[in-house]
Amino acid sequence: MSEVSQSTPQPASDKDRILIFDTTLRDGEQSPGASMTLEEKLQVADILDQMGVDIIEAGFPIASDGDFEAVQQIAGRVKRSVICGLSRASAKDIDRAAEALRPAERRRIHTFIATSPLHMKFKLNMTPEQVLQKVTDSVTRARNHTDDVEWSAEDGTRTEHDFLCRCVEAAIKAGAGTINIPDTVGYSVPEEYFALISMLRQRVPGADDVIFSTHCHDDLGMAVANSLAGIRAGARQIECTINGLGERAGNAALEEIVMAIRTRGDVLPFDTGIDTRMLVRASRMVSTVSAFPVQYNKAIVGKNAFAHESGIHQDGMLKNAETYEIMRPEDVGVSQTSLVMGKHSGRHAFREKLVALGYQLGENAFEDAFKRFKDLADRKKHVFDEDIEALVEDEVAAAGERIRMIALTVISGTGGAARATVTLDVDGRHETRESHGDGPVDATFAAIRKIVEHGADLMLYQVSAVTEGTDAQAEVSVRLEENGKTVTGRGADTDTMVASAKAYVSGLNKLMTRRAKTAPEALRAG
Repeated sequence: MSEVSQSTPQPASDKDRILIFDTTLRDGEQSPGASMTLEEKLQVADILDQMGVDIIEAGFPIASDGDFEAVQQIAGRVKRSVICGLSRASAKDIDRAAEALRPAERRRIHTFIATSPLHMKFKLNMTPEQVLQKVTDSVTRARNHTDDVEWSAEDGTRTEHDFLCRCVEAAIKAGAGTINIPDTVGYSVPEEYFALISMLRQRVPGADDVIFSTHCHDDLGMAVANSLAGIRAGARQIECTINGLGERAGNAALEEIVMAIRTRGDVLPFDTGIDTRMLVRASRMVSTVSAFPVQYNKAIVGKNAFAHESGIHQDGMLKNAETYEIMRPEDVGVSQTSLVMGKHSGRHAFREKLVALGYQLGENAFEDAFKRFKDLADRKKHVFDEDIEALVEDEVAAAGERIRMIALTVISGTGGAARATVTLDVDGRHETRESHGDGPVDATFAAIRKIVEHGADLMLYQVSAVTEGTDAQAEVSVRLEENGKTVTGRGADTDTMVASAKAYVSGLNKLMTRRAKTAPEALRAG
């Protein structure tokens, strides 16, 4: 294999195809508090499939019955993408993944084992020779179930090169078609990662016959840069997540990778099959179901990504948009203009606005959304795009929940303790309780606790405005922790206390879901 130059990439063609492997539903869901319900996972899988994602890693089937069911249902539902299930290097894991993937038209088993000295000694308590044998055994067993097998060297960037070459060679000989080299702890810098992929492609027999893959974490903020360095070195698959969701500091962000390749074709002469116009829609859906808000200045999908406030910038934009924008907002699904809607807007205008924002609602869901829109318009002077998105997504997030907020009354001021009266629908029955507290939020949460008793601690309470102005909708996020399980709930309303109650109830619903799961720490993978 010829020497590869980082400064002068030499792809096999002018536009080599890069496979996008999305692990939002597996690695992304391992973010503390980001657990999704089955219905939410199905919604995310649908949009990933529509976007053109090549491989969807739907979950870790051995982790819990809930994970198994999610992978199985996604496998039977998705028609275009390859559906992938993760497994450790054990027969039980691999067989469980194969069973969950059976309904899929196109399926992949992704098996992994740690290869770094640190992980082998302290996590696996295994010798290098034992690990090497596990590589062969696990890939061989997976190949008995499917022709599409991916093997990963967990903590690959901290693995000794000679041993990593031996492991990769063993995986290829056993039948793996994709070799993934994860930067599990986000330790690498782009030059190192480029050199690592180049070294493996040059030294390992059979490397030309497989696809090398990147899987980079963002602990040092270089996940995207490392992933792009990997494809410049010859990798042809990138593992990533929507919004960069993932453990600790997260993963490489799908939207950033796809738009970097699209925008900088001069130095990244590659193609992906992603419909970039769906990026913002996918970002908002994942943010909603995970209750992880997207920072305003997040690249590509952040609220301010295509916003200009500086007078100099505005002047340049009016003369030529390319003065300060390297991408067209419509290419990622952002409207160029924001149509202001209000209480006089009718059904037709509202339906057109929903379509423009990427929402296709059934008739009943549309009527419910329209009623909530009219109620909101009565309370606000202007209803912006962001208000409508928050309104629709808040209802999507609440679908199928066991607990729903019906009514809230709060009395608070300088005269004494705050008092809150809350009415909830719990499994179809209405219950009302009143409680006092040190402020309106404390009183509201205390009243909810009287109806839904639990031992969760409130770890985070955060309020942000969806739009500007004193009549802006408040978006509240809360994080609850109970017996080591962490969940995040989110709610939106023009009344901050109502938004707070919705967020708390959202968190409790997710906590109920998490109580049914059993995913030991040992099941987490890089």
